[in-house]
Amino acid sequence: MTVTPKRRTKKQRALEILQRLTDLYPDATCSLDYETPVQLLVATILSAQCTDERVNKVTPALFARFPDAVSLAGCELSELEALVKSTGFYRNKAKNIRAACAKIVSDFDGEVPRTMAELITLPGAARKTANVVLAHAFGINAGVTVDTHVKRLSGRLGLTKHTDPIKVEQDLIKLLPQPDWENWSIRLIYHGRAVCMARNPACDRCTLADLCPTGKKTLK
Repeated sequence: MTVTPKRRTKKQRALEILQRLTDLYPDATCSLDYETPVQLLVATILSAQCTDERVNKVTPALFARFPDAVSLAGCELSELEALVKSTGFYRNKAKNIRAACAKIVSDFDGEVPRTMAELITLPGAARKTANVVLAHAFGINAGVTVDTHVKRLSGRLGLTKHTDPIKVEQDLIKLLPQPDWENWSIRLIYHGRAVCMARNPACDRCTLADLCPTGKKTLK
């Protein structure tokens, strides 16, 4: 018997959404430009409340000047601030980047750690940043990356009632297979940028419309 979208369990809907997003964005990957794990860490810290596009305009000059943890740990804070200023909140970001790299040098032999427990000890690296680094630098799915797009769309799709990123992540972990945790996040981010925008989502051309319990009526 065919199960209609409305009668599917939350987990069945989540898996169907994942499959459709994978079909829709087969080549989706991290939008940040980087060459090494520490560069990805830095770029992810800079991406907080800033677009990846803007970060990618800043990092070429930044990484040309300070290519690794050692150079970033020893940099002049004022110079680092000037290089990242256009990403917003630049003083705090620069302070965290330098401190994180200093800790990488002193505690982890200059290498970005590969566990969630270690990564979240770095200044500026909460679970979101750690999930991105682990998934894209090391191929480790330790959790579900929850940014503004993932939080918004997961709520609109009826997969969580929470707005706190940690609670949203906990809900999603229960619904999705671990190998696809980062696939979910990266593709939902693509869909949030292209179709399910914060304002005026394009429900009329959304491939997930029949699986979405909210839709246009509540998104005015």
